[in-house]
Amino acid sequence: MARKLIRILTGAAFMAFAAIAHPAAAQPTFNCAEHSKIVEFLGSHYSETLLAVGLINETAILEVYASESGSWTMLVTNVSGRSCVIFAGQNWETVPVGPGVKT
Repeated sequence: MARKLIRILTGAAFMAFAAIAHPAAAQPTFNCAEHSKIVEFLGSHYSETLLAVGLINETAILEVYASESGSWTMLVTNVSGRSCVIFAGQNWETVPVGPGVKT
């Protein structure tokens, strides 16, 4: 089930990256800005810090920011440093994976 979720999120991230490549199409759908400005905003307004990073392809990465209160945000960032918020929500929970736990 976790692998299926990862595939779905990767597909969504790819779609978001495609929108980044065409800024006119991205503006009505995604909140985009310079990476450092979004990270600063997430930290100052939601106390979110970087939790995970994944490579989408050679030109984009997916980042997950989360806070101890449970708010979370997913960003896609391209090589020029432009980031777009693709998902955000509440009740983030990091689940430790140990021996015998299926992922």
